[in-house]
Amino acid sequence: MKKLLMILFISAPFIAQLVVLPFANRIDPIVLGLPFLQFWLFLWIVLTPLFTFGIYLLQKSQGGLD
Repeated sequence: MKKLLMILFISAPFIAQLVVLPFANRIDPIVLGLPFLQFWLFLWIVLTPLFTFGIYLLQKSQGGLD
């Protein structure tokens, strides 16, 4: 289960910022006063460090950070 979670944490930012980006390339809807594409990019700028912290915690729990 931890290995699957690790793969998810590693691949989610990559997929969200490179693969899904062409589908998010639109102006409407306006979210928090920003075009959707700009909101999508700012959202993943905030979420990527959280995923990285999750990877750190998983590796720490497995004893990989000695």
